Amino acid sequence: MKNVRIGIVGLGNMGAAHATNILAGKIPRLELTAVSDFDAARCTRFPQAKAFATVEDMIKSGLIDALIIATPHYQHTTLGILALQAGLHVMVEKPVSVHKADALRLNAAHKNKKQVFAAMFNQRTDLYYQKIRHLIRSGELGEIRRVNWIITNWFRTEAYYGSGGWRATWAGEGGGVLLNQCPHNLDLFQWMFGLPKRIRAHCSFGKYHSIEVEDDVTAYFEFPNGATGVFITSTGEAPGTNRLEITAERGKLVYEDDKITYTRNETPMSEFSRTSSGAFSRPDTWDVAISAANHGGQHNEILKNFADAILDGATLLSPGAEGIHSIELANAMLLSAWTDETITLPLDAARYEKLLQQKIADSAKKRPKKKKVVKASGDDFAKSFGR
Repeated sequence: MKNVRIGIVGLGNMGAAHATNILAGKIPRLELTAVSDFDAARCTRFPQAKAFATVEDMIKSGLIDALIIATPHYQHTTLGILALQAGLHVMVEKPVSVHKADALRLNAAHKNKKQVFAAMFNQRTDLYYQKIRHLIRSGELGEIRRVNWIITNWFRTEAYYGSGGWRATWAGEGGGVLLNQCPHNLDLFQWMFGLPKRIRAHCSFGKYHSIEVEDDVTAYFEFPNGATGVFITSTGEAPGTNRLEITAERGKLVYEDDKITYTRNETPMSEFSRTSSGAFSRPDTWDVAISAANHGGQHNEILKNFADAILDGATLLSPGAEGIHSIELANAMLLSAWTDETITLPLDAARYEKLLQQKIADSAKKRPKKKKVVKASGDDFAKSFGR
């Protein structure tokens, strides 16, 4: 096989972007051969590929070696399982599933390890986050003591939420800012710091918008080594903030506005506290220059890596099986808010699934049978990526 024949199901914003980039030759060795969408008119935008009325027909056609799933969230699990069972390589858009129980089902369907199963966590290609992860994993920062991440530059309008009948509903999307905008941030969080052991979260549902799901979240994390963390996100604040601050034994690192600032302690802070005779002394510090060239190849780099993994056996940057971790964090935050409890990880997947189904049932009793959909203006989709 010289090229990977790929199909895309779901030609909304993200699916259409992938199709456009593949057809433009931006991802070597990927060939778009088939597309499918519930709205047949979307398929006509890509006449170079064969259009299928259903994804099942596309999977059975023999025209594709791999499938990109870019549909509304709940279909990620069912279509991912269907494609894996058919022997295809699979790339799933974020989130890989809506809840942990579904993510477990999807992971279990990946029985043949010769099939490549990947997730679209494109922020893992960002050179800034790669640099920060290296500083953590290499031990340069010393043991982490506190993490604060304010990520509120996900501002969305009422028009955005009204642009799709599935958006911002428990039945259609399974959540709000945590399931739609923040899977990338939650994936990066666990990719850099690992999973916490306990989570306490406060979520506001429809605080800034006429929606039933969360659009404002403040969460507190406790890690196995005693470190703590705070994660704050919202789609209702403008201009918003994206600031990651890490306090560690050897100093403080801040990432904001495409700049990494590292203030390094000459002596690790706990050692200084134990050995210094001064009551108000502090470790001497110096500023360390930390540079990162750019934000990396993003979606196209993940797709190139997907093709390389299929054709050459390259190591995946974003394995599909790891998508469950960001789902677990999002689910735990919502469960904490719903129950007013501190949630211990690993999350009880069955309990969460049951409560989510109750949310869906309760919502169905309250809302009209069909959500009113409005057409949003043609804004630049790239502005939605929230770096």
